[in-house]
Amino acid sequence: MDKKALLQETELFVLDMDGTFYLDNEIIDGSMDFLEQVKRLGKRFVFFTNNSYKSPNTYIEKLAKMNCFIGRDQILTSGDVMIHYLKKHHPGQSVYLVGTPDLEENFRANGINLTEEQPEVVVIGFDLTLTYEKLMRACLYIRNGAEFLATHLDINCPTQNGFIPDCGSMCAAIALSTGKQPKYTGKPFKETVDYVLEKTGAELEKVTFVGDRLYTDVKTGVNNGAHGILVLSGEAKIEDVAASDVAPDAIFDGLKDMAEMLETL
Repeated sequence: MDKKALLQETELFVLDMDGTFYLDNEIIDGSMDFLEQVKRLGKRFVFFTNNSYKSPNTYIEKLAKMNCFIGRDQILTSGDVMIHYLKKHHPGQSVYLVGTPDLEENFRANGINLTEEQPEVVVIGFDLTLTYEKLMRACLYIRNGAEFLATHLDINCPTQNGFIPDCGSMCAAIALSTGKQPKYTGKPFKETVDYVLEKTGAELEKVTFVGDRLYTDVKTGVNNGAHGILVLSGEAKIEDVAASDVAPDAIFDGLKDMAEMLETL
């Protein structure tokens, strides 16, 4: 399928945020044009970020400050997927969360039983408030039998000043210490796709995941029956494609180029 046909067929675009729609506090050129073209054509979009350090409401406020206004149903996070997973597979169980106050608030608001003592489950998020004590507790609890879960496997988070360690890097330290690997539920895993479909009612084959990372954004689509588009505005570079085992359905420089093609439909 060529690029234009793929855009024509897509009814729901699942957009990454960091490195795709914005960098830090600046919307990437052409991103708003893309949203306008999606709306014009009667298609839909939702934002989905693997970045779990902010709550959905905080992301809504952040976007509003950049003059992008969305509703709660248009923003999904890896934190949301983890909450859904815990309710389904570990209902009522105690959870030790390594995460920001924002993520803790989201968990508590959704009835997750958080504890500082020996839990049944340890959940690792992208924690900008990470301390040695948190790492120590997580490792101790996992060694003592707690299940090891994590919101997403991203290794680095893009910023205007370069890349900083993300959830996957934090999990690597814990895995090296404990000898145990986490179960991830964010992109690119099936739990994320199932959650998106449940929340949007979209048809799988008409969903396209768009993002700047091959191993999360693009892989989510191509490995789970949807589509995956790579944009070169963030982490991945064109030379990374040949070395990857993930083959994008299409590659664009950014959302601006996608908007220009949509305009011709």
